Amino acid sequence: MARIAHLSDIHFGANDPKIVAATEAWLHQQQPDLVIISGDLTQRARQEQFREASAWVNRLRAAGLKLLVIPGNHDVPLYDIFRRFGAPLRRYKRYISNDLCPFYEDDEVAILGLNTARSLTIKDGRLNHEQMRMMRERFAPVAAAKTRILVTHHPLFAMPIGKGGELSEAVGRHDDAVKAARDAGIHIALAGHFHRTYAEAAQKMVADAGGALVIQAGTATSTRLRNAEPQSFNWLHVRHFDDIELQVVVWDGASFQRGHHVAYRQQDGAWTAREISDARAAQGMKVAVAARA
Repeated sequence: MARIAHLSDIHFGANDPKIVAATEAWLHQQQPDLVIISGDLTQRARQEQFREASAWVNRLRAAGLKLLVIPGNHDVPLYDIFRRFGAPLRRYKRYISNDLCPFYEDDEVAILGLNTARSLTIKDGRLNHEQMRMMRERFAPVAAAKTRILVTHHPLFAMPIGKGGELSEAVGRHDDAVKAARDAGIHIALAGHFHRTYAEAAQKMVADAGGALVIQAGTATSTRLRNAEPQSFNWLHVRHFDDIELQVVVWDGASFQRGHHVAYRQQDGAWTAREISDARAAQGMKVAVAARA
């Protein structure tokens, strides 16, 4: 079983230092097999913000944790026009990682991160055809029994972003990106960006999307909360590509507590969801789950 902590939208420069310290403490205690950080390490891609992010990432690595990290749109300068278009991710590469499309593989999982942040858009993201080719090629030799996980900052699909049922824009080149994920046999698609916890079967979101389970993480440490959701991150237990547990780890104002807990099973190509525990769901927060029998 692979134990994966999925954090997103850290936003150094608009974050709570107490919550940052609490994420470290939680991760040190639980010692996940892998920590995934799906973008927006900074608020405005400023040097001092990247220095803080780098120190945090390096402390996690020094504690023996394995990390897979990708940038988000906030890691591209917004107001520094020359840097935005001339070297949009130079600071990210200097302080966090030169690898914008990292790959991780062990005996149980194969995980590819793809950078969706672009200079020409303020908040939207996209994948290019070279990245889609990389997705197919990276997963082609992966053993059939391993769980294949794709990580992006922007979700591949249009996501519900408010209580009124309104949907976000899908990632740029959406149709081609979904086809590439289907061709690559992606089992789990992880993303962030919207500061909202959400899980859904891909085939219920888009026709011919394949058999992936789409999982969104909220913001782990930012003070920029949306939809009245507290800070949170996801705790995944991946037993097999058709047997996954998702628990939301929620900030309760003093510490991170295990909250809503859902078991997902896939049978005959369809995902079903079963609640395991809701005892500490922090002010009633739950995963927005629509994958039902």
